Amino acid sequence: MSAKLKSPDRKVIASNKKARFNYAVEETLEAGLQLQGSEVKSLRAGNANLADAYAIPKREELFLVNCRIGPYEAAAQLGHEPTRARKLLLHKKEIERLVGKVSERGYSLVPLSLYFKNGFAKVELGLCRGKTHEDRREDIKERETRREIDRAVKGSRRGR
Repeated sequence: MSAKLKSPDRKVIASNKKARFNYAVEETLEAGLQLQGSEVKSLRAGNANLADAYAIPKREELFLVNCRIGPYEAAAQLGHEPTRARKLLLHKKEIERLVGKVSERGYSLVPLSLYFKNGFAKVELGLCRGKTHEDRREDIKERETRREIDRAVKGSRRGR
């Protein structure tokens, strides 16, 4: 985990662990979310899922699609639709730059985590390129090699 995820002013609600496995993250950025009141209450209760979520551009704006924020039980009639598209709050220049990158072949905007920062709901977006089957196998090999090295180093320290 990065130092940003462990900071005291950042309370992580949901993270998309599969995203880092399926995509090569080239750049990350933080965006605000335009939410309804019942959505904020539901997020505070930790009721969110980023599994199939992604961001798409629509008319010079970015929207988070397929992010499931479960219904808030106390707001039964005045509640929200769990998988509605939610507007991402970014500066115009950032949106233009991201739309240019996403229009290139192979790039996607994938949410990596959803969290509260200083009381505001934020989403960490990753500008990602899809990994091939071979890339995933390489990552697994690297991870296994790293584990073996760590075990060997740890074992040699115990022998002292």
